[in-house]
Amino acid sequence: MCSEFSIQVKSVSKHFRIYASPRARLLQMFSREKHYKEFVALDDVSFVINKGETVGIVGRNGSGKSTLLQMICGTLTPTSGEITTHGRIAALLELGSGFNPEFSGRENVYMNASILGLSNAETAARFESILAFAEIEDFIDQPVKNYSSGMMVRLAFAVAINVDPQILIVDEALAVGDELFQRKCYARIEAIKAQGATILFVSHASNTVVSLCDRAILLDGGKKITEGTPKSVVGKYQRLLNAPADKAKVMREQMLAGIEAPPSPELAEPGEVDEPCQEMAGYFDPHLVSKTVLSYESRGALISDPQLLNIQGQKVNCLKAGETYRYTYRVRFDRDARNVRFGMLIKTPTGVELGGATSAKQIAEGIGVVSSGSVLSVEYSFVCRLNEGLYFLNAGVSGDCGEGFHHLHRVVDALCFRVSAESKQFGLGLVDFSCAPEWSLVE
Repeated sequence: MCSEFSIQVKSVSKHFRIYASPRARLLQMFSREKHYKEFVALDDVSFVINKGETVGIVGRNGSGKSTLLQMICGTLTPTSGEITTHGRIAALLELGSGFNPEFSGRENVYMNASILGLSNAETAARFESILAFAEIEDFIDQPVKNYSSGMMVRLAFAVAINVDPQILIVDEALAVGDELFQRKCYARIEAIKAQGATILFVSHASNTVVSLCDRAILLDGGKKITEGTPKSVVGKYQRLLNAPADKAKVMREQMLAGIEAPPSPELAEPGEVDEPCQEMAGYFDPHLVSKTVLSYESRGALISDPQLLNIQGQKVNCLKAGETYRYTYRVRFDRDARNVRFGMLIKTPTGVELGGATSAKQIAEGIGVVSSGSVLSVEYSFVCRLNEGLYFLNAGVSGDCGEGFHHLHRVVDALCFRVSAESKQFGLGLVDFSCAPEWSLVE
């Protein structure tokens, strides 16, 4: 009977023994007394990944992500619990894993491919494809110890994707590649995904997790905090990542208990929207409200009252392509701040950052100090060049309150808005470049 899942993790824990010295390790061999401290890397983690799913794992450094992936791949054994996998696994774990530095690139390709289940004949048939993807033809017969980190990743990824994996596991390895190669890798990952393979993906790049994955899991302190849609999980991860240590501990316990943090009182609740005026009909939808507002911890300032206005000053959230609009919000400062900068960002529902702006240049030429108690109004004017669809707006303020330059407050998904196209011309993609083809008969 064919199983419905590719990976099943049941109540898995992993404990490591930490010895203070080699002497303590030796004593442990001949004594029943405990001569070590126990570090719990993973604590009772359970989840199931179905066939064809792409699942992202996010979490702070030390949360147990890499340990979990190594156990799924079989390079580590759980202290307790059970892991079951169905299908050929290809994994990119820490840089250089599975490679012998003394062997040449060619020798490592054959060795690594054999570990992943290919015969020498199968590897030989795919060698040119591996070499072409890695783009290191001139160095393939050089020892891997002479390779740069980027070259090593190229070769490791090229091998992994050419063994026709049923399960592909990637642990942040692509972060060391250049941008063009990263895009090449992600395009291949998307192709593997389209072929029905299961993908387990670990990354600190939240946007990549949101755009690539079907589901996400948040680990922290060795525990599974939550799982769900990539956007909701990434939002909780970012909130945890940016919170002060004492607040992060409380938030972590709330997430484990399934308690949602209350939204900022300065931001409108879904029910708190103005009824549209008659002249605003078609431009303001009282039901179009962001349900994913994420207000970070205030560190000296607080953003409130985000609004989109048309040129008549009316509140809108249904925009027309080609029209001019203003995005405004207020910032109240609770501490004196220097080098203050404001920012905004427009994103898609999957978290792709389309564009935005900061006030760095204006602030450098004007306001440099904002006193505690001040309330500033921030306004951005822009022409809507977006094609039809739903979009989200972020708001932010940064500055130095005596502890170095950092975010004073950020609100993710502060507003959502919809764009309708008035032109009969059909635009492709997300941005309308207002370009139309011209043609003439040449033959």
